[in-house]
Amino acid sequence: MNHQHNIELLSPAKNIECGTEAINHGADAIYIGAPKFSARASAGNSIKEIEQLASYAHKFNARVYVALNTILKDSELEEAQQLIKNLYHAGADALIVQDMGMLQLDLPPIALHASTQTDNRTVEKVQFLEQAGFSQIVLARELSLEQIKNITSQVKVPVEVFVHGALCVSYSGQCYISQAIGGRSANRGECAQFCRLPYDLIDAEGKTIAHNKHLLSLKDLNLSAQLKDLLDAGVSSFKIEGRLKDVDYVKNITAFYRQKLDAILSGSDQYKKSSSGRITYFFEPNPEKSFHRGSTTYFLNRRDNDISSFETPKSKGEYIGKPKEIGKNYLVFNNGFTFHNGDGLCFLDKQGEFCGFRINKAEGNKLYPAQMPDINKDTEIFRNLDYEFSKSLEKKSSERKIAIDITLSETSDGFSLEAKDEDGNIFSTHFPANKEKANNPDKAIENIREQLSKLGNTDFYPHFIHIQLPEAYFIPNSILSEWRRTIIEGLEQVRKDNYTFERKKTEPTFHHYPEKELSYLGNVYNEKAAEFYKQHGVTPIEPAFEKKQVQHVPLMFTKHCLKYSLGYCAKYSLGNKNNLAFKEPFTLHYKNEVLPLEFDCKKCEMRIKRI
Repeated sequence: MNHQHNIELLSPAKNIECGTEAINHGADAIYIGAPKFSARASAGNSIKEIEQLASYAHKFNARVYVALNTILKDSELEEAQQLIKNLYHAGADALIVQDMGMLQLDLPPIALHASTQTDNRTVEKVQFLEQAGFSQIVLARELSLEQIKNITSQVKVPVEVFVHGALCVSYSGQCYISQAIGGRSANRGECAQFCRLPYDLIDAEGKTIAHNKHLLSLKDLNLSAQLKDLLDAGVSSFKIEGRLKDVDYVKNITAFYRQKLDAILSGSDQYKKSSSGRITYFFEPNPEKSFHRGSTTYFLNRRDNDISSFETPKSKGEYIGKPKEIGKNYLVFNNGFTFHNGDGLCFLDKQGEFCGFRINKAEGNKLYPAQMPDINKDTEIFRNLDYEFSKSLEKKSSERKIAIDITLSETSDGFSLEAKDEDGNIFSTHFPANKEKANNPDKAIENIREQLSKLGNTDFYPHFIHIQLPEAYFIPNSILSEWRRTIIEGLEQVRKDNYTFERKKTEPTFHHYPEKELSYLGNVYNEKAAEFYKQHGVTPIEPAFEKKQVQHVPLMFTKHCLKYSLGYCAKYSLGNKNNLAFKEPFTLHYKNEVLPLEFDCKKCEMRIKRI
């Protein structure tokens, strides 16, 4: 039989509740913020909470990755080193890091994952990180399927790819606008999200190309239809974005991707999921009903014009359609949707503003809003709150159980009972007992089977009950219950003892970095990081932008190109707009901020500066 490759569904956790529900809804691993030094500064968690979450996840052979993916000041390194030791003892499976200075610290033998913040776009970069000792590498979101396949074919380390959620418009780790304008560094977990603001696009002669549009705001990623392609391209870990998202999002999106992946993995002799347990859902997962700004596959297959969300950075939800009838205090739709009292609908008004209203009463497709919106029959309506769906996620919405076989056998002085789980863990014990032949053999055997099957609120469900007795005996229910509890507690301990950590000591390495020198784009913020790069043949090394702001340099690097999106690209003409008389250079304007644009057509990238 061929060796099956472990495939991981990786879900976000804002807190312990989100992490627990991610596991319950099918995650093979979760990633969560440390108390400090994570790229979502507002989503930190205590060591105690991470320890509790790891203990729960490990029951199902699921893993907990802790994000420490900011760049650090010299004064923070000692604290970070102690924090990492605490996380190691708390049972964290791996750390997600950006700052190479961490590799120079005295670390416990814990696995390190290279964050997408390390800007992992090339084979050479990923190979370097693999040789440096990283156990898993998160690729840049902008890569095509062919680029991903090219990377995975030349490395052995597992590769992680984002498949769902919010998109950063810039290459991760290469955005400095928030630091330059607001003093809040994205590389320090404090991004002010200037990409979600409305801008005017002005040409060199002062002509307005676009007014008050969210020109840097992207739709959300959804690669659910490309999972098999990504598997075949060599991806091992499928990552859902959302460490700031609430628990209902985590439940719904995790369940949706779990079902999608299971359909692919079922019966496969090449792939298998990397955790244990069968999940039963008490709702129908649907990503359209969770926060999203519209969906895009980004650059996975080709450069796509439909990646941006110029009208609003807010969640539109699912498209309902246009109203069939508009009355004085009601709306009628003819589209097959089921509506509920309390649903939230939204639309873009005549001024292009994003507006919403609540359904006070729904009678089939006839809806009575709490306040009538100013719309007409050509207005496109979306539902960004399905009240009943949201209520269903407030309750227990899934159950995860591990399959076990229980075998009852006779011994010379009593009975033995064995429990074997789906992962091959075994606990067995012997119970001395008097043997009393049953008056009704069939009923006695059935009762034994029934009592041993009552696994209740444990983490297990009975796959098969083997009763290997030469003849039927009467065994009181109280005795059977006691025996059952004993083997379940024993099996739980065996599973805990047999849980395997990837414990890997980070050793010094001296292979050459792909570049001979580093600019501010290397994000070198401390002396340990500089020491790391010197050790790998890099000189000179400029300090991070956060340490010494460089003037007149690009503050954002992005494959999102406004010339392309608006139809003015000469390389990829989208039809009838590329000959319009707008003169470069273009600038983005927001209040008093003026941001010049540069277009590198050879690399097919856009860069943003600041005046």
